[in-house]
Amino acid sequence: MNVVVVLAHPCSDSFNHALAATAVEALTGAGHHVDLLDLYALGVSAALSADERRAYHGDQPILDPVLATHADLLRTAEALVFVYPTWWSTLPAILKGWLERVMVPGLAFVFDDQHKVRPGLTHVRRIVGISTYGSPRTYVRLINDNGRRTLMRALRLNTGWRTRTRWLGLYAIDTATDSQRAAFLRRVREAMVAL
Repeated sequence: MNVVVVLAHPCSDSFNHALAATAVEALTGAGHHVDLLDLYALGVSAALSADERRAYHGDQPILDPVLATHADLLRTAEALVFVYPTWWSTLPAILKGWLERVMVPGLAFVFDDQHKVRPGLTHVRRIVGISTYGSPRTYVRLINDNGRRTLMRALRLNTGWRTRTRWLGLYAIDTATDSQRAAFLRRVREAMVAL
């Protein structure tokens, strides 16, 4: 299976980087072809420019050549794995911006003959979200988990309802023990092997 892993954390020594490395290693070991997109290391901008907005519904909606290569990977991806910290109850700005700049008409969605929006990523069979939270799970559920909703609901509208989703969250990471972190890494490894 072709898997695209999208990582959104600025610090290379972060637990999120360890999670992404674990996911890539497990997926590769299970025989999948994996492309890792480390958004910060690639220098991806979070902001949609005025030129990009003007081009959005045109023939060339992606102006950034780096993002165009990401779009090419998405055209053959069968699984998408997102690894990121939940900040302010949602995705980091770089990941939100990446979605806005890459999930464009003609790729993420298409228009049918009646000009109705239809999924464009119907070849994606799995979406996996892996996130860390500073808050405990009860607090996250109380205020809504907007990043999770964006990936598991909104993005899934672009893949189709047959796409299977999986969510892996480590809550209250600021007070998590080494053994809790190790257990979560094992959980991520097992989920990727079973993908």
